[in-house]
Amino acid sequence: MWESLRQWDRDVFIWFNTANPQWMDPFWILVTDTKFWIPLFLLIFFLFFRMFNFKKALLAHIFLFTATGVNIALMLLTKHGVARLRPNNIPELAELIRTLQEPVSFSFYSGHASNSFVITVFTILVLRKQFPWIYVFLIFPLLFTTSRLFVGVHYPSDLLVGAFMGTLIAIVSYRLFKRVMLKSEAGKKLVHTSDG
Repeated sequence: MWESLRQWDRDVFIWFNTANPQWMDPFWILVTDTKFWIPLFLLIFFLFFRMFNFKKALLAHIFLFTATGVNIALMLLTKHGVARLRPNNIPELAELIRTLQEPVSFSFYSGHASNSFVITVFTILVLRKQFPWIYVFLIFPLLFTTSRLFVGVHYPSDLLVGAFMGTLIAIVSYRLFKRVMLKSEAGKKLVHTSDG
């Protein structure tokens, strides 16, 4: 079974990587670069402070940064524990795929996928009531994650597990954030009641 899954993973990766037309290469190189998405990160920063008072916006950022930090730590531990080579570092794949980047770190699971889903899912959960259009932000993790197939550095399983882990960490972080906010609001009501 595991061998079949491994073969499927390899075959799907090769199909995606080689099906991509060469004229799309500059696009994938652009969207796989974290710096390209800086305007989106600045917009998220702005929306938190635009929608909430300073304390709540700051708390949201603290939870988001903490979630990202936890994700990075888990991702690095997993990468070194599993020690799976990236497809671009496997000699027998060299003649079958197009490699647009050549990172030497391990493959499983994808930091691009997990980090982008942490940031996006947490942001959507926090702001979805105020900005119903916020779901458009999902374009970021979908493009950012998919780009890793086309530049030749991740298998589909790396990306699927990364997306799952990022989403899970974002949901847990959001629930903790919401709990802290509810306690804070309950405390304020109690103070106002006592003052009255």
